[in-house]
Amino acid sequence: MAITSANQLELLQTAEAVAREKMIDPVLVIEAMEESLARAAKSRYGAEMDIRVVIDRKTGRASFTRVRTVVEEEELENYQAEFTVEQAKQYLDDPKVGDQFIEEVPPVEMGRIAAQSAKQVILQKVREAERDRQYEEFKDRAGTIINGQVKREEYGNVIVDVGRGEAILRRNEKIGRESYRPNDRIRCFIKDVRREARGPQIFLSRTAPEFMAELFKMEVPEIYDGIIDIKAVARDPGSRAKIAVISYDNSIDPVGACVGMRGSRVQAVVNELQGEKIDIIPWNEDQPTFLVNALQPAEVSKVVLDEEAERIEVVVPEDQLSLAIGRRGQNVRLASQLTNLDIDIMTEAEDSERRQKEFELRTGLFMENLDLDEFFAQLLVSEGFTNLEEVAYVEIDELLVIDGVDEDTAKELQARARDVLEAQAKEALDKARELGVEDSLIGFDGLTPKMVLALAEDGVKTLEDFATCADWELAGGWTTQDGERIKDDGILEPFEISLEEAQDMVMTARVMLGWVDPDDLISQEDEAEAEVGDDDGEEEQGAEA
Repeated sequence: MAITSANQLELLQTAEAVAREKMIDPVLVIEAMEESLARAAKSRYGAEMDIRVVIDRKTGRASFTRVRTVVEEEELENYQAEFTVEQAKQYLDDPKVGDQFIEEVPPVEMGRIAAQSAKQVILQKVREAERDRQYEEFKDRAGTIINGQVKREEYGNVIVDVGRGEAILRRNEKIGRESYRPNDRIRCFIKDVRREARGPQIFLSRTAPEFMAELFKMEVPEIYDGIIDIKAVARDPGSRAKIAVISYDNSIDPVGACVGMRGSRVQAVVNELQGEKIDIIPWNEDQPTFLVNALQPAEVSKVVLDEEAERIEVVVPEDQLSLAIGRRGQNVRLASQLTNLDIDIMTEAEDSERRQKEFELRTGLFMENLDLDEFFAQLLVSEGFTNLEEVAYVEIDELLVIDGVDEDTAKELQARARDVLEAQAKEALDKARELGVEDSLIGFDGLTPKMVLALAEDGVKTLEDFATCADWELAGGWTTQDGERIKDDGILEPFEISLEEAQDMVMTARVMLGWVDPDDLISQEDEAEAEVGDDDGEEEQGAEA
């Protein structure tokens, strides 16, 4: 088949038809045709030649040209597509490296094989253009809800027709045991859109917490308008969910707005989620208060928050324990996901027993070390004293408020406490030296003898050893593995060393050893302060705007 005047316009008509059918740019189809014709011409004139084809966008005429590029003599490799400056002089006036000589060549007759090859090139280019269009269309729709039609089910995964493409709802993203038949209508959350070699992959979900949030946004106008905000969502798909909401308008109740008249709004979401029970909870900045709300319908007696460990202890009445935990731990698990806190639940009896043990332990500590009778030791514990350091170094006025304690008694208590602490420090120091601790570590500012002994027992015996420690190795911390928070015990954690204090001590040791330039630390601090200042300035500008 030759590209003659009879079928020149057919090229443009074909390109327009394909572009309309595939909903892509006609220019892309014409470029694919140009490439396919060039490939056919190369098979006729030689694969090493640089043959290019240009199709006139108005007349459809295809121009075949051969291009040769001027290169340095030592770089000449392809004699069909390149020539030297000397060789180019017979074609070009004053040729330079990089110049091109273009000459038109006769159109080629396309045999059956060449035509088939050209067809494959065009189809490939069209497929690529179609994939790019599909990716561009859906990439910005990630995080939104889409309606589709079920096409088929493969190994539990549902293939969904979403208009100009197909999406996949994996079986672990379906609610419970729900099943679909071809042509069923389905509503899903677009979880991710990825560009892959086989084309764009659109991943759907019906179990994502964001799916519920988007459904509420559709059903509750106040959420769509920004008057009510969804702060957190936790789901056990198909069974139960908790959603925390806040209202920025004091006249609107966020929980009531989400529930709707006679529960109409929340019921619409429940129906879409296969009967999933939904607890709508008012959000509160105060974490303990928020947790009490999150554990509804259980009643909470007391909450103790450990912010550093991101853990919280909840005390409930005996008859509320099973309700607070929920079936198979569902209620407390959802409350934990909602608040991002690890929750320990205990009854009032268990809490009382634990506090009694702590009371007895501290009473015994004071009786043994300060040579006090049980009644006097209990008085100290009742006033909030927990260790010898507090007794030894507290302001004397705080001891005088205890019944029966005068100034002489208070001074005697402090003297006894200091004597015991000094003896313990000397004993710890002697043991540390026996373990081989160097004086450079013993004399390090911020480390007490007991800390030095704890370090020595863990193998840290020199200032170099100490400087190589990570801050979390000293102060302890938490890591998350497989979604579960695991405690990392720190060497100095019993001495209540914070992560920031541990970091400062380690950096000081590194500066003393010459490992770190103190000027670098100062410049880093200045940069951090500057960034904070910039952020504050941006916030002020935003507020003014």
